[in-house]
Amino acid sequence: MQHAPLQYRLADDMAGVHAVAARHVSGAAGLAENLRLITSLVSEIDFKHYDVKAVKEGAHALMLGLFDTRVMLHDQITTWHRRGYMTREVQLALRDVFRVTRYATDMLGEIAIDHRVLGKNDKTYRAFTGPDFNTLGHPQLGSGVHEPFRSGDILLMRGMAANSAAIARIGDIDSQFSHIAIVYIDARGRHLVTEALIEDGAVVNSLEHVLDHGLGRCIVFRHKDADLAARAAKSIHDYVQGTLGAGVGRAIPYDFSMELKGYKTLFCSKLVRQAFDMASDGKTLLPTFKTSLFMKNRDFFKRIGVTATETFAPGDIELEPGFNIVAEWVDYRVTSDLRLADLTMDKFFEWMDQHHYRFRETFVIHLIGLFGRFSSYLSNDAKNLLANVVPKVPVNMKRRTIGTIAMLHKTTEAVTAELRVAERRSKEETGRPLHPREIQTMLEAIRTRDGSTVGYLEAP
Repeated sequence: MQHAPLQYRLADDMAGVHAVAARHVSGAAGLAENLRLITSLVSEIDFKHYDVKAVKEGAHALMLGLFDTRVMLHDQITTWHRRGYMTREVQLALRDVFRVTRYATDMLGEIAIDHRVLGKNDKTYRAFTGPDFNTLGHPQLGSGVHEPFRSGDILLMRGMAANSAAIARIGDIDSQFSHIAIVYIDARGRHLVTEALIEDGAVVNSLEHVLDHGLGRCIVFRHKDADLAARAAKSIHDYVQGTLGAGVGRAIPYDFSMELKGYKTLFCSKLVRQAFDMASDGKTLLPTFKTSLFMKNRDFFKRIGVTATETFAPGDIELEPGFNIVAEWVDYRVTSDLRLADLTMDKFFEWMDQHHYRFRETFVIHLIGLFGRFSSYLSNDAKNLLANVVPKVPVNMKRRTIGTIAMLHKTTEAVTAELRVAERRSKEETGRPLHPREIQTMLEAIRTRDGSTVGYLEAP
């Protein structure tokens, strides 16, 4: 059998992935099998097997091909749901495909820009801008670059903080997104965003502020019923703005429980749920497919105030049958850091579940739990740390939660710093980022080396 030259095989392998995605399926079992095969094929792609120079030259076409594969699959969710194919097995398999193809796209983007990273005083591009093929648009819905926003558009976002990685990975389905919000365009043409933030509760911000607020990635989703989406955007905007009382009222508090019942408190996804609930008189209740919050070790959930066993996680919008993907944006200068944080958080939760790791409170963390982050008992270094991790504490955030976020941040920071050194070395020596499998191996090596204590995490 004649094999293609080494430098051309990646395009062939990617074409094979797309071909599997395009296969006709006649049931849930066959669909799940196809999706698992796609995940396997993409996961086995290792850039050390390809000529890096050739990969760089063809990166944009390959990135577009992977995005087209995601869009092609996403466009069929409505049909699959109607036919009864969207079983839990299919949901999990589809999310795996979205995740691994997105990571492959990120790594291609990193190679294409010669692994540039943010400088000390740099910040990420404003979402849906950038010179590096940063925005990919649905082929039937515009380029994504110049596609105007509409009232009711949903923004699915990922920030740069360590707690963003935790939010993205907190459920039974690993996601790469930590926040969701809804766009509203008022009668004066102002582009606004209604959202629920941990530090502020439910608020209204300008779209410009949200897109320029240190994002790493963002997707625009658009409901297929434009009138419903517009009503949802106006309903929730007017409701939230009314609670703020033109600046003199009090915001609806953030809901740390992640429970879906009631709207007295809101987390980001629950706000979007309320918007469509109000606009449809209860006929459209998001999400169609909920995230399960089951963990054998619920210590972490208790510490951060989560009481729900199932919820609407931000990433659940990816599987929502009523929405189309309009455009997807990413800043390839930060995707390596996002990937390292994701994989680290995966391992942390795995260790909590399988090896019974718990967060161990030091004396300083104990003081925070007792007195809060502004306690006079804390050193200036401790206060500065907490000011960076939790810059603004909502009145309903439990002190134990503050301490847990600080421990999570410091533990993640130490581990990812070590991974970042190895990632940088790989890029300098080979021109390629580390494969996620290599990172997972390194994380297990760190656990073996450090024994029962990894940062603030401690096994019994």
